[in-house]
Amino acid sequence: MAHESGLSETLRKYSGAQKLFLAFLRVVIGWHFLYEGYVKLSSEAWSAAGYLRAAPGPFGPIFESLAGSPSMVAVVDGVMAWGLTLTGIALILGLFTRTGLVVAGAFLLMFYLSNPPWVGVQFLPGEGSYMIVNKNLVELAAVIVLLVFPSGIVWGFDRILSRR
Repeated sequence: MAHESGLSETLRKYSGAQKLFLAFLRVVIGWHFLYEGYVKLSSEAWSAAGYLRAAPGPFGPIFESLAGSPSMVAVVDGVMAWGLTLTGIALILGLFTRTGLVVAGAFLLMFYLSNPPWVGVQFLPGEGSYMIVNKNLVELAAVIVLLVFPSGIVWGFDRILSRR
């Protein structure tokens, strides 16, 4: 019972609009992850191999070596497709939200470092023109905001689980 009153006290600190937009931000990021994972799972032609071979960032040689091994490419493909999908589901449902946000942050940091928008780094085709800040860094910042707020207990299954 004391835990439930602590939960209520935590949620009282935020206005209705703050709670709504924290949940909205979490769900939107979850949708992005879910859709990216779904596209990869549903496409027989998709593989991370091309991205790994072309990654110009500081870990480019590591990514390129992964692309040279068909078994490692299969592992990366599975981790990407299922990791993005499951992370998206967790964030949308507000289930194991903190874990989902940590995983989302790790993915976004990896994406940022594999194709950084730094001066002197050749960008991958299809990306925009950025200098230091790109869409991956912006989404990573949003994930960090969600990590420091109780976004899982505002709306989602974590709220139900935290009452037990």
